[in-house]
Amino acid sequence: MDNIFVLLLTGFVVGTVGTLIGAGGGFILVPLLIIAQPQLPPETITAISIAIVAANAISGSVAYARSGRIDYKAGILFALFTIPGSVLGVYSTAYIPKMAFHIIFGILLLLLAFFLFFSKKQGGHPSAAGINMPGRQTKHKLTDRKGTMYSYSYNSLTGIIISIIVGYLSPLLGIGGGIIHVPALVNQLHFPVYVATATSHFILAIMATVSVITHLLRGNYDDPMVLRMVLALSAGAVAGAQLGAFLSHKIKGKTIIRALAACLGLVGIRILFGIH
Repeated sequence: MDNIFVLLLTGFVVGTVGTLIGAGGGFILVPLLIIAQPQLPPETITAISIAIVAANAISGSVAYARSGRIDYKAGILFALFTIPGSVLGVYSTAYIPKMAFHIIFGILLLLLAFFLFFSKKQGGHPSAAGINMPGRQTKHKLTDRKGTMYSYSYNSLTGIIISIIVGYLSPLLGIGGGIIHVPALVNQLHFPVYVATATSHFILAIMATVSVITHLLRGNYDDPMVLRMVLALSAGAVAGAQLGAFLSHKIKGKTIIRALAACLGLVGIRILFGIH
């Protein structure tokens, strides 16, 4: 992955797929870096990945903002509670041995693949109300730029707890967190799938930016090779994010998620069997 065109193309694919499902793309980029750049320590891999996640999420959020599908009230609340974990996660990565990191990530990919492939609930529907849960329910109505109305309710405390966990795991593994946040917003908080995808990207933009600043202060982008990779991958991701946001409501979500699950499973097996 040293060729500039390979980096740009990789960033474009990561940005497109990541924005398409609201996951940021880090869960795709990290295994690619593990396989293509096995000499890099976990802290460097996650620093590169989270920078691309930030670029992707910011670009995707701009596109989603134009579509009018971001729930800003929930997004800002949940994003604020990801910040402490985002900082702590960056510092924790430095203490994970490389082999342990590869094993953890390989197992995580297999678990994610299994969950995504066999999950029956692939998304919500416009105007679908959430199921009542213990605690205070926040009711919300949102109308997008096309005039589609979404009506739903969610438990704020549940969302905050999920956000704290995602905030820590995201920079720790460099995955962005959307791969956890989107299913949680849809299945636990009962957001309509299009709103969940857009709102997750908005949360991710804030969370990943905080992680990037922390990595920057720690000097994890000082290496010219690392900086070159970050800039090229980010450029590709920004362009890909626009395409992903455009395609997000044109492609059948169930088909995309199951194909993605199969790829994640294969990559997870490759990482685990490639450990020395």
